[in-house]
Amino acid sequence: GAGSRSVPALLLLVREMRPRQWSKHLILFVALIFSKNLLNMPFLWRSAAAFAVFCLLSGIVYTINDLMDLKEDRLHEIKRRRPLASGALPPRLAVLWVAGLTVVALAAAYVIGVRFLFISLGFLIFNLAYSLWLKNVVILDVISISISFIIRAVAGVIALNTLGSNLTISPWLLVVTFFLSLFLGLCKRRHEFVSMVEASKHRSTLDHYSEDLLNQLINMTATATLIAQSIYTIWPDTVQHFGTDQLMLTI
Repeated sequence: GAGSRSVPALLLLVREMRPRQWSKHLILFVALIFSKNLLNMPFLWRSAAAFAVFCLLSGIVYTINDLMDLKEDRLHEIKRRRPLASGALPPRLAVLWVAGLTVVALAAAYVIGVRFLFISLGFLIFNLAYSLWLKNVVILDVISISISFIIRAVAGVIALNTLGSNLTISPWLLVVTFFLSLFLGLCKRRHEFVSMVEASKHRSTLDHYSEDLLNQLINMTATATLIAQSIYTIWPDTVQHFGTDQLMLTI
């Protein structure tokens, strides 16, 4: 009956949100860990709530992206298996799902705090801009990924500050996050470039990259990440908060 049909539809909708990608939002817990509040239950629950909101927001963006790229995805060897591209999930149902989820996600963000609502809305708008335009601009595509990670890291701090923790956003949190995510993004681009046949059909910016350029950029960002993390561990504020021995092991 109707009940038996609703379960597969729900599973398809969740699959369209790409739960495998939600691990990217674990960076929201960085503020919790580095402020030494990991075992503080109210703080832990607040970080978990912020994580859940960002999982919903990214799922919304993925679904909208797939709705817009239906024609291209149906021609792609892997993407054509996605629920929307395969025809298993009706686009109209996906649109209703996105509308409902957006209301739920932003309402949950508002419950966490007004400032958290603003940064959640910023994350949503920025990632929609990435899907519509930024992902098609060479170099800016990977920089946009890094900015998205910075937004997540800052959101983790803001979520805890709604509990009156008064945490400050360390500039080193932003610098290390930026270079590390840039490094990982470039590694992903290189993997796509060397492993895919006609890679530019999969991602248009790959037509403007070369393996030599990607190798150079990866070396630069790897070095920058290592230097930034090294400076962070011996920075006076860091030493005062953690001591040197603990964090120097992370280098």
